[in-house]
Amino acid sequence: MPKRILQGTVTSDKNEQTVTVLVERRFKHPLLHKTVRSSKKYRAHDAENQFKVGDTVRIVECAPVSKTKRWTVLTEEQASA
Repeated sequence: MPKRILQGTVTSDKNEQTVTVLVERRFKHPLLHKTVRSSKKYRAHDAENQFKVGDTVRIVECAPVSKTKRWTVLTEEQASA
């Protein structure tokens, strides 16, 4: 089964080897037919502490790294390959 890849913005990098990524999705409301914005925060593993607040990153599903981390940040080399 393919792993999900999401794109979002880093909102926090205060923890060691962890970033908090805000992922926003847009969809049309089924009844009102208006575009609705919905967002969710994910905690992702950042091994080298290379991403800072405001960076746009891609995260991919992985095996659990800790109690809250189920995602890993894709680096530029991994994203292009």
